[in-house]
Order: sequence, then structure tokens, then C-alpha cells
Amino acid sequence: MSGDTDLIKLYSARILALAADIPHLGRLENPCATAKKRSPLCGSTVTVDVKVKDRKITDFAQDVKACALGQASAAVVGAAILGATRAQVEQARDQLSAMLKQDGPPPDAPFDGLEVLLPARDYKNRHASILLTLEATAEAMEQAEQADCA
Repeated sequence: MSGDTDLIKLYSARILALAADIPHLGRLENPCATAKKRSPLCGSTVTVDVKVKDRKITDFAQDVKACALGQASAAVVGAAILGATRAQVEQARDQLSAMLKQDGPPPDAPFDGLEVLLPARDYKNRHASILLTLEATAEAMEQAEQADCA
């Protein structure tokens, strides 16, 4: 019964609400860069399209095929991503990873809403899915810079 209680705590109403309302869902026409990330453990995938100007994200879309935790993470990121730089995205990715794997604090603003995923610390098999959107966005930002459309 303890396991059931833990799962109820993990899949809180807030996480489920986020998962049901992911901002910027879909794909962009003519993106500056695209990156797709997949979690080998669970098969979750996220594809991110970005348009970038002055090294900041001006348009963003994401195709999310993930568990509720991955979807919740994508929702928080999607709500905060416009105007972000590659450095901010990479910092958020690294902070989220540290929060999940090393008991670090939640990411800094504007990605501080990822704090909702603190209960997932104990579920290591979900960490990769939670990190997908930020990993894909960081890769897309790197591609944008290399393509000189940033």
C-alpha cells in the first residue's frame, strides 16, 4: 500500500494538470533548428523546433510523446522558454538534473516551476523522460548557433 501512496504523491493533481496543458505543442514551419531526444529506458521522445534571433528563442514548438512526468516538464519549459538563451537552457537542464539526481535545489527562474517534479527524485527510471525537453532545446540552440541563424 505504501507504493500506491508514493505513486499518488508522484502523480499529483498539479503534475497531471501540467501534462494536460503543454504550451507550444506541435511543430514549427521553417525552424532554425530541430532536435529530437529519446529516453532509451522508457521510449519517451521529444522533438523541439526553435527559431532564434539575437541568440534568444523567439519561437518554439515541441512534439511530446512521454509519460505524465515528461509532459509536465515539457509544460513548465514551454511556458518559460520564449526569450531564453542557450546558456539559460543549459543551466536549467543542469540544475534539473542535479535536483533529480543529487538532491540539488530547483532550477532558477524562469524554469523554477520545475520544482513540481521534486517527488520524482526517488524514481530514477523517470529522470531521463523529465530531462528530454531541456536536452532537446539545448541541442537545438547549439545547432542554431552553428547554422548561424542565432
